[in-house]
Amino acid sequence: MTTLLDILAPSAVIVGLEGDTKDAIIEELVDRLEVGTAISDRDKVLQAVLEREKIMSTGIGDGIAIPHGKSDAVIELTAALGIHKRGVDFEALDGEPAFVFFLLVSPANVSGPHIKALARISRMLKNDGFKKKLIEAESSADIISAIEEEEKSHSSVG
Repeated sequence: MTTLLDILAPSAVIVGLEGDTKDAIIEELVDRLEVGTAISDRDKVLQAVLEREKIMSTGIGDGIAIPHGKSDAVIELTAALGIHKRGVDFEALDGEPAFVFFLLVSPANVSGPHIKALARISRMLKNDGFKKKLIEAESSADIISAIEEEEKSHSSVG
């Protein structure tokens, strides 16, 4: 993986998430993954992410959640990104609502790229300016350009 935009299709970016529960948000994000391209079975992928979430919340605090999962229904590492303007209780470690949701799913038998992508996402989201740009974005194009900008300031990984 060179950049986040290699795994995040513009069609998988949602500026106004509508769900107001953890499960609804995850479902909304999974629904943006392209069946046939990135995943082969939406329900299996959804199940994998929800199962992973039961083990421990992926609400990492600071307004961010990175729900993720592995499944044999995932063809290649892929992501979806959603912004919720009001925030949703994601059982985050700091008890605060999450606004930025980065869904990451990968094939069951592959660990390296999955872990690198998770690390990269968390590193980028530690930048408050970048996070603010995402939350204030008016369109998916705004989000894509914010990611492009942020990627330029990070050296390529993997």
